[in-house]
Amino acid sequence: MLEVLLRPLALLCCTAGFAWLALSMESHWEQVRGAQPLARRTVIALRVLGSAALLGSLLLCLRVDHASMAALVWVMSLAGAALIVAFTFAWRPRWMAALLPWARSRDAGAGQEA
Repeated sequence: MLEVLLRPLALLCCTAGFAWLALSMESHWEQVRGAQPLARRTVIALRVLGSAALLGSLLLCLRVDHASMAALVWVMSLAGAALIVAFTFAWRPRWMAALLPWARSRDAGAGQEA
């Protein structure tokens, strides 16, 4: 029964990992955060989170299946997650802000100007 939940969790980890890696790039950061500057410390944190999520997804796949099958499932999950992230950035890039709870938007607290 646990295996049924671990495979979708592995896909979710792949998706979050690719999204965090993409958000560490200036162009994608601007799509989500606008003019808010991307600090070097944030870039490092996003890259570490992205890499850890991808590693976590591999470990979840290895937990469910034997190594050769897990590698195949993981590569397919990587491909699916890459498509999900690419289409989300193309269609609704602001949705990726949910993966940045620690980075508050500057215009969220600003009042409307006349």
